[in-house]
Amino acid sequence: MIRLNVEDYFKVSEPLHQLPINTLFAQAVINGQVHGSVFVDDILEPSAFYVVHPQGMSLLFGQTGDLLFHQKLRDYLLGSQSRTKQEWLQVYPDIWNDYIRQWTASDLILEDSRVNFTFSRQKFEAATSHSRSYSDQTAIIIPTTKEIFLGLDGRVIPKDYWKDAEQFLAAGAGYSLIENGAAVSTAFSAYFIGNQLEIGIETAEDARGKGYAFQVSRALISYCLKNGLEPVWSCRRENEASYLLAKKLGFIPSLSIPYYRLPSCS
Repeated sequence: MIRLNVEDYFKVSEPLHQLPINTLFAQAVINGQVHGSVFVDDILEPSAFYVVHPQGMSLLFGQTGDLLFHQKLRDYLLGSQSRTKQEWLQVYPDIWNDYIRQWTASDLILEDSRVNFTFSRQKFEAATSHSRSYSDQTAIIIPTTKEIFLGLDGRVIPKDYWKDAEQFLAAGAGYSLIENGAAVSTAFSAYFIGNQLEIGIETAEDARGKGYAFQVSRALISYCLKNGLEPVWSCRRENEASYLLAKKLGFIPSLSIPYYRLPSCS
């Protein structure tokens, strides 16, 4: 695995766009939305690629014939000391799964699954036509501001997907539910590539179970539809709350692929 210089990221773009799975997080790295890492088998004519998003997602794809790349990849996967944070890895084509399962026969790397969804506007409109919006004095939904961006804490927050608040406000989108003066739930563009906007959501722990994630997600999806954008949703199948919320909002499970948890050294 050879680290690719940023000025050579264009070499990854075409093969990345050919993949039939959701790769928006990897595209965000290649397009410069965030500072990630890209590794290849050959600097001049790469055919195998490993893209790491700073939030912790990674993608392995391309040809599988380079034995030296195999060895370095295996060392990286098994060498948790080389990672400062946990990674979630998906691969394409499927033959990579055979290699990874051979290399990771121990309990060090765990396999889950990641679900890609297809959005149905008809199902969304049917599901939301009779749903109440929060618009009273104690709970209102507003576009996500710079102050909200900077103040949000949690596992899925905009600052982990954008370089800074200015970039997010200029090129992203989000809606936050304000209750008693505090932002308790936010749906935002984790990745915004072309006409596709992938949704990320965070709700404060003490505000969960009230339907707030549904409300802010609905606001962001409505924004997409008004602006000719395609809302995108992906999640781990084991994340039951996200999976069920997606279906409630009109998303239809369309593809399930292996998803590997790579531990960090900490």
